[in-house]
Amino acid sequence: MSRRPFAAVLAANTISIAGSSLTLIGVPWFVLQTTDSPGRAGVVAFCATVPVVVAALVGGPVIDRIGRRRVSAASDLVCALSVGAIPLLHYAGVLEFWMLCALMALGGLVHTPGLTARGVLLPDLAAHAGTTVTRAAGLYDGVSRGARMIGAALAGVLITAFGTESILLVDAATFGASALLVTVFLRGVPAAEPHRAAGKISFAGYRAELGEGWAFLTRSRLLLGITVMVMMTNGLDQGWSSVLLPVHGREALGGPAALGLMVSLFGGSALLSALLYGAWGERLHRRTVFAVAFLLCGAPRYVVAALTGTPLPLAVTMALSGLGAGMLNPILSTVVYEHVPDGLRSRVAGVSTAGCELTMPLGGLAAGLLVGGFGTTGALLAFGGVYLLATLSPLVFPAWRGMDRPPAQAGQPAQAGPLSPADQSGPVSRTEPAPPGSAHEGRSPHPSAK
Repeated sequence: MSRRPFAAVLAANTISIAGSSLTLIGVPWFVLQTTDSPGRAGVVAFCATVPVVVAALVGGPVIDRIGRRRVSAASDLVCALSVGAIPLLHYAGVLEFWMLCALMALGGLVHTPGLTARGVLLPDLAAHAGTTVTRAAGLYDGVSRGARMIGAALAGVLITAFGTESILLVDAATFGASALLVTVFLRGVPAAEPHRAAGKISFAGYRAELGEGWAFLTRSRLLLGITVMVMMTNGLDQGWSSVLLPVHGREALGGPAALGLMVSLFGGSALLSALLYGAWGERLHRRTVFAVAFLLCGAPRYVVAALTGTPLPLAVTMALSGLGAGMLNPILSTVVYEHVPDGLRSRVAGVSTAGCELTMPLGGLAAGLLVGGFGTTGALLAFGGVYLLATLSPLVFPAWRGMDRPPAQAGQPAQAGPLSPADQSGPVSRTEPAPPGSAHEGRSPHPSAK
């Protein structure tokens, strides 16, 4: 057994996600500063997230053939170039709005396969490290949230001190560091190398493998319900992170420093709850914890932001919401590991991740249009109301009871292969602020991040 590969992936995610938190604050703030238009901020978010859906849909069958280590490293390197080009073009005085949209689209296209490639390795790396999948998922998610918390706090300070352009260069450097760690420390890990048995890449092969993933997903009422619910909340969270929170931060919170503080409070609480769930979560009823956690971390943020004009009430709400958010992805990761067989995980991942991210482009665009048409308060209340309805589904529909039962008892489809810890993937929730074009670090039906 060796813990070095798992530690390397944790370190890569920590560095990369901390950098992405700079972009989380920096890109929307850069757009608002240079265009003074929430609508244009929504357009940038739309352009950044449309390719995410495409990449998630076609990426699953490719990742195993090319190799998870190679996909992860190449993804980080291209993201470094796309993010770093924004401030360089701005300094040169040639950056146009369409260029910004194109660069964000390029980052969104390649970023999701890289995250998926690292995420599907988690069960195998946990086995190598001698720990359980539940604990590894909790640590993986907790470390990622901690990195996001630190990065968000730094973003507010650095934007104030050095300007938005400088922190985008820092993010580019973190992508490069992540690529280096994965390239060096995952070399020789069998699950990270290409699966030659998968055969040649072809359109017919794509269609057949995605069809297998779609068929498995639609036969499982639990996984389908998770995907639909997370699809709704991820779209709402994209609108929150890319438009609503930055606009509210500029109008009522006092600037980027306060905005970074809000994201940091959310991330710190999420880190704490993720680690606590990783240590003791196996003793709890998943559906109950999941439902309560989602209700806590969803609508309250929007309502409090809409009804208050000072930072303190929202700061308290963000801290409490983070406690709920930290438990979501470890629960969803564990459910997916249990219900999807090894041989189908990458295929189910492509379909479910694309489904979960389908509404993200519309979320940012809708938020920008609603702010322009009804004001920030009206947009926040509209998003919060829809969020509340979406998060009630685990308490209403019987299929969600399967979260607490093994697949054979829950009426899930028979497993088509050995359930060894090799591939993770599925819906990923983005209940925390996520950078435009990012995807969550774990690739299972997860609420909304890098």
